Amino acid sequence: MANPAPKSPHMEQYLEHLYGRTTAILLDYCVICRKPATQFSDELSAKEYTLSGMCEPCQNVIFNANED
Repeated sequence: MANPAPKSPHMEQYLEHLYGRTTAILLDYCVICRKPATQFSDELSAKEYTLSGMCEPCQNVIFNANED
């Protein structure tokens, strides 16, 4: 089980309402694809998961969208 990175109370409430961010991170699933988010290839991807709640494949799609 991952621990969500701290956010301000208002931001936390907003992200939980929109995406279920805290719940998703605590239950180890992705806020985008809703698949399990338990394996990461590096520490940076794992850290990003605690911030955004996105699994590594979804991070790759979102952050590499302009590379083509």
